Amino acid sequence: MSTFAQIVGAKIRLYRLEQNLTQEKLAESIGMAATYLGQIERGEKNVKLQTIEKIALALHMSVYDLFSDEKESYLQQKRWLWASILLLLKHNDAKQRQAYRILRELLEPATEDS
Repeated sequence: MSTFAQIVGAKIRLYRLEQNLTQEKLAESIGMAATYLGQIERGEKNVKLQTIEKIALALHMSVYDLFSDEKESYLQQKRWLWASILLLLKHNDAKQRQAYRILRELLEPATEDS
């Protein structure tokens, strides 16, 4: 089971990626080291509410959105989907792309060249 810090971190990462922001750009906008933001996104650090507020504001959202979200509720009902998302978000982009390629190979039928 995921910790609260991991869930909030995963949501921060999802919202950041949705806005096409790198960790570096988001971290710079709030005066934070990108490595620290990465630790927050992976749920490795417990952060102050003031830090969460800064992140939320930089993502143009409210703190409430990070703690309560209809998308999250829907995904959590799909237990394996939610667990997969949290697992992917713990890793860097290269690992995520690799996992995606493997998953795509497993789930999409191969097409033969004509």
